[in-house]
Amino acid sequence: MSFIRTLDADIPKEQLGFTYSHEHIVCRPAYWAERGEDDLLLDDPEKSKRDVLDFKRHGGQAIVDATAIDYGRDVPAVHRIMKETGVRIVGTAGFNKSFLWNAKIKEELKPLIGNYNTYYEWIEAKSVNELADFVIREVEEGLEGTPFRAGQVKFGTGYNRITPLEEKTLRAVARAHHETKAPIHSHTEAGTMALEQIELLRSENVDLSFLSLGHMDRNPDPYYHEQIAKTGAYLSFDGIGKIKYAPESTRIHLILELVRKGYEDQILISGDTARKTYYKHYDYGLGLEYIIAKWVPRFVDEADRAGFDGRKLIEKFFVTNPANCFAFKR
Repeated sequence: MSFIRTLDADIPKEQLGFTYSHEHIVCRPAYWAERGEDDLLLDDPEKSKRDVLDFKRHGGQAIVDATAIDYGRDVPAVHRIMKETGVRIVGTAGFNKSFLWNAKIKEELKPLIGNYNTYYEWIEAKSVNELADFVIREVEEGLEGTPFRAGQVKFGTGYNRITPLEEKTLRAVARAHHETKAPIHSHTEAGTMALEQIELLRSENVDLSFLSLGHMDRNPDPYYHEQIAKTGAYLSFDGIGKIKYAPESTRIHLILELVRKGYEDQILISGDTARKTYYKHYDYGLGLEYIIAKWVPRFVDEADRAGFDGRKLIEKFFVTNPANCFAFKR
């Protein structure tokens, strides 16, 4: 049996529909708030909702919200947006990357995770299995004590390195995956350490077809992408619209290279829209509508010119592949 777990219901995977595979909708990361980085605080649910409605207006049906506990989730607000817009939202249990763990834990969370001052203290103090148990509860009972459950589990690593605590959370997430059958998502900093993450997951006997690796377009290396794809994992190209990192021509080339090599069933697309300046209704950015309204037509045109069926590939990247990647398989 396969199903997708949205925040408040399990649905057949065929009902997921057109999906962004990595976004952030409402979040107030303590690490950035403590440093006055207002651009990184998506702190107005009404403005976020307007961008979600733009996505829906162009045919969007589902969003995977990749916000983990250490990135300042507002689970009730995101659930309200889901109910008020009709766009299905998948929540995330697990962890991000280590430098964020220096942030203070908000007081409301301490009854759930213990009276620690920072995420670093909490993760350092707990065993791998204790952390796994926490992640399991977020999948099976609810995120942060709410009734809204996670539909994927997540870990992250830093730029060109994996710290001991990052390895600890990776192993905890792997064990939570075995218990729950939830799909796994990983944060890779600038697209690095994916193969090293994979080796650690293999040591935990994880079936890599449950894994999606984020930020692959930040490391625009076709050979590297092919080595990852050979493992059976999904590659998430989730920097669409971020021209400061690379032009869209680079991303489209990378994606089509994987298609040429036979890996079209392992590609996911999204925007990782996590700043006010990326959102249309916060600060006049491209917004959640950009990919579906503008990038998709360009991709179809370029794919068709290169001899592919662009529309068929879009159906794969935004409908079929997310339905398969984010399914619980029991």
